[in-house]
Amino acid sequence: MRVGLVCPYSLEVPGGVQAHVMDLAHTLIGLGHRVNVLAAADEDTDLPSFVTPAGRAMGIPYNGSVARLSFGPVSFARARRWVRDHRFDVLHLHEPVAPSLSLLTLMVADGPIVATFHTSTQRSRTLAAFHSVLQPFMEKITARIAVSALARRVQVEHLGGDAVLIPNGVDVDFFASADPLVGYPRRGGTVGFVGRYGESRKGMSVLLGAMRLLISRRPDLRLVVVGRGDAEALRTEAGPELADRLDLLGQVSDIDKARALRSVDVYCAPNTGGESFGIILAEAMAAGTAVVASDLDAFRRVLDDGRAGVLSPVGDPAALAQRLADLLDDPARRDDYAESGRRFVENFDWPVVARQVLRVYETAMAADPRRVGEADDAPDDEEPVDGRSWGDPE
Repeated sequence: MRVGLVCPYSLEVPGGVQAHVMDLAHTLIGLGHRVNVLAAADEDTDLPSFVTPAGRAMGIPYNGSVARLSFGPVSFARARRWVRDHRFDVLHLHEPVAPSLSLLTLMVADGPIVATFHTSTQRSRTLAAFHSVLQPFMEKITARIAVSALARRVQVEHLGGDAVLIPNGVDVDFFASADPLVGYPRRGGTVGFVGRYGESRKGMSVLLGAMRLLISRRPDLRLVVVGRGDAEALRTEAGPELADRLDLLGQVSDIDKARALRSVDVYCAPNTGGESFGIILAEAMAAGTAVVASDLDAFRRVLDDGRAGVLSPVGDPAALAQRLADLLDDPARRDDYAESGRRFVENFDWPVVARQVLRVYETAMAADPRRVGEADDAPDDEEPVDGRSWGDPE
C-alpha cells in the first residue's frame, strides 16, 4: 500500500504529533508498506529518506501553545506537487483543521483521505467561527480517527461526523530496554517530569508546590526535568529550598528520554488541561516506571481509570504531594503500579495501533477506490519540491 502521511507541525521541534507521525511511518514501513511523509522542515535538516520537507515553519498560537506550522503559498505549492507526484493509495492527514500543511493538502487533494484528530480543546471559538469555511473541505475526508474520547467529542461537536477511536502508539520495547542514566537511580528518591515546563498548562508550578511539601521528610529527594524552557526562570520559581534539588537535563534525544524515564522512581504529569492523550504516560509505563498524573479525561484513559497509575486532582499540590509520597515511601506499591502499567501499555504498542490504522485505510479505500490525486479545482502552481525517495520496507 502506498501511504502519504502529512504532519502539521515542524519536525525540527519535538512534539507528540510529530512523534506519532514518524513512529507510524516507521511501523508501516516495517510492515511492508511504502510511506512518504510531508512535513515542515528546512531543506538542510537531517531527515529520513521517506520525508519530503515542505520548508520553514513559523510559530502560531494553537491549542494553548505556540505551534511551529507551515502555511502559505510556498507550502500550498509543495503540498500540491507532493500529492501529484506520489499517487498514493491513501492519504492520511493529522490535525486537518489546524492552519498547516494538513489543511493545505486537504484543499488540493481528492481520493481516499483519512484524518486523525489530536486536539482536545473543548470550546474552540476558532472552529466555531470558521465552521462554514472548513466544512466543504471536511466533507472530502473519507474516514476519521480520534486519539482519545475527548478529541473525538471535539471534532464531532465542531465539525460533524464521527471518528474511530484509535490511541496514540508507543514503542514498548524501545522504552523497556533502555539503560538508566549514569548515576541513577539515586538514593532518597527521584520524581521525573518531561515537557515544556514553561507552559503553565504543563503544571510545573503544581509539581513544585507538591515538592515543597515532600522535602521536609525526604532530604535527598530530587526532581529530574527533561524538556525545553528557561532554566534560570525555573530555578527562580523553585526558590532556594528546591533549586538545588532540580536535575535539568534540557531537550534530549529519544534515547536519553527513555533512559531518563527508566531512571526515576515515579513519573509525574501534573498537567492542568489541554491534553488529548498523554503519550508520555504510556512511554513511562513502557519504561516500567510508576506514574502519578492529573485526573484529566485523556490521562484517565491512558492509566486505565487509575488501575495502571495513580490519578490526582487537577491543580492541587497537596493532593499531588500525598500521592507521590504514597509511592515514594512504599516500594512494593510502586512496583505493583509499574507492573500494571507494563501490562496495560501493551494496548498502545505500535504494531497493535498500526494494524487498527490499516483497517481504517482499507475502509477508506473501499469507500473511494480512486488513487489520491489533485482536486479538479486546485489552482496551478509550479513551485519546485525537493523530491525524496520512498521509504523502503525494512
